[in-house]
Amino acid sequence: MKITEMNWMQVEAYLDRDNRAVVPLGSTEQHAYLSLGVDSILAEKIAVDAAETPGVPVFPVLAYGMTPRFGAYPGTVTVRMQTYIRLIRDLLDSLAGSGFKRILLVNGHGGNSPAEGLVTEWMVDNPGVHVKFHNWWRAPATWAAVQSIDPVASHASWMENFPWTRLPGVQMPVEQKPLIEQEGKVPPVGRKMRAVYGDGNYGGYYQRSDAEVLSVWESAVAETRALIEEGWD
Repeated sequence: MKITEMNWMQVEAYLDRDNRAVVPLGSTEQHAYLSLGVDSILAEKIAVDAAETPGVPVFPVLAYGMTPRFGAYPGTVTVRMQTYIRLIRDLLDSLAGSGFKRILLVNGHGGNSPAEGLVTEWMVDNPGVHVKFHNWWRAPATWAAVQSIDPVASHASWMENFPWTRLPGVQMPVEQKPLIEQEGKVPPVGRKMRAVYGDGNYGGYYQRSDAEVLSVWESAVAETRALIEEGWD
């Protein structure tokens, strides 16, 4: 259930019987022919779908993250690391202050990974509150589902192309883009990033069948739901 569909009195009543909450983390950045909001759309929808059965409230997605490499792609918005870390800390402080003691952060953007380190530090400062940081797309079962369909999958490729991240009237290329290997090299940023990656797809087909991507989605939702329901001891 979405926290935006509750009032404070309903939240207070919920906290009398449960103390779990889910917070999706996303970003606003280029995803080739897909929506600039892919990371936010997917993190929030996975969180909502996963939390439905256990009846745990999901807070609105944090739609801005750390994505400085994509600055040459119009529409991309990034925040500084210190800004983001402070914001996550403030969010956790507020949730704990309200009475939420078991918090799952569902992350949809690799650039937000510094927040994972913050979580451990924050829990040391806040004994009695448990926080999990979940990168949904590379969690074991979900990544295995992706690999079983097509091992050539990456940023802005078919593995992020769901019915809810596509844009009306936008035609996808049909070819498989070769993976662009950058291991051992200085990571490209800004204009160089755009020169290396072109349209923004890192490699792979731009779209596969709905049946295939929805099977990945089912794995992601189930894996996220298990984290909501289990492992809080």
